[in-house]
Amino acid sequence: MNTIAHTELNAFRLCLGGSVFGWTVDERTSFRILDAYVAAGGNFIDTADSYSQWTPGNSGGESEFIIGRWLASRKIRDDMIIATKVGRKIGLSGLAPRVINQAVDESLRRLGTDRIDVYYAHADDPETPLEVTLTALDALIKVGKVRHIAASNMSGARLTEALTVSRRAGLAAYVAVQPPYNLMEREPCESDLLPVCAREGLSCVPYFALAQGFLTGKYRAGAPVTNGARSAAAQPYASTQRGRAVVRALVDIAAGHGVAPAAVALAWLAARPHVTAPLASSRTPEQLTELISGAHLELSSAEMESLQLASCITD
Repeated sequence: MNTIAHTELNAFRLCLGGSVFGWTVDERTSFRILDAYVAAGGNFIDTADSYSQWTPGNSGGESEFIIGRWLASRKIRDDMIIATKVGRKIGLSGLAPRVINQAVDESLRRLGTDRIDVYYAHADDPETPLEVTLTALDALIKVGKVRHIAASNMSGARLTEALTVSRRAGLAAYVAVQPPYNLMEREPCESDLLPVCAREGLSCVPYFALAQGFLTGKYRAGAPVTNGARSAAAQPYASTQRGRAVVRALVDIAAGHGVAPAAVALAWLAARPHVTAPLASSRTPEQLTELISGAHLELSSAEMESLQLASCITD
């Protein structure tokens, strides 16, 4: 377990992403995945009010509904850290107070809970002054609807500005960031956001931890994979020298530990400075088992260096 910075929340070293619930995973299978995650010691679930509005017939909130029904049926709300997001739902985009106040109530209703443990601003909103947004989020904490706030998809400069505003105005401050970050995409997180995390003592909960599935190793032969919703985004990595080098390193290290390559990729990310828990999703309980291994795997300094070198190859 790792403590989310500036909070009392102790999180499992793998955050379970809920974007697939109601998209590529039906409710019955979602329940099985969630049950398997908890059985393995997991307690940190991430979703958003916009998941999965991109699917025909969906309008957003499907993932929250599924998680909410699961929480109610298992009666373990107090054991879980539930994170959701505001700002990217169709009809509720941006971070104006009206949007935040309506969105949080809708998320609470769908999740079937009286509070959200970590509430992310899903994306920066340059049209709304930071103090206006932070005042609205601070009010949610004061009335108990939200315990802590965090920021996703925000630059280091804007994050620094937001933290300065919070200090100056005496408002609640972001405790964590959620950027895309993995062995194939290390920038701009390492040069832009992680220095802010170091300076301000924030947690990082990176998404796309497996580079759209590429770091599972299933693309290493270069053959198209057509049974995944994200295969088109992952496939281009396979044609690069760096991609091939990273997967070779993952496969070699995984063989030595008797785990899947994905577990090694997650363990590398979990060991990076200021990373509290990588975020990854699973389409089956069996796939989740492979990912869970990454939460317990400790890589040697030589193994970390091998992955570092592979990921720095230029094409």
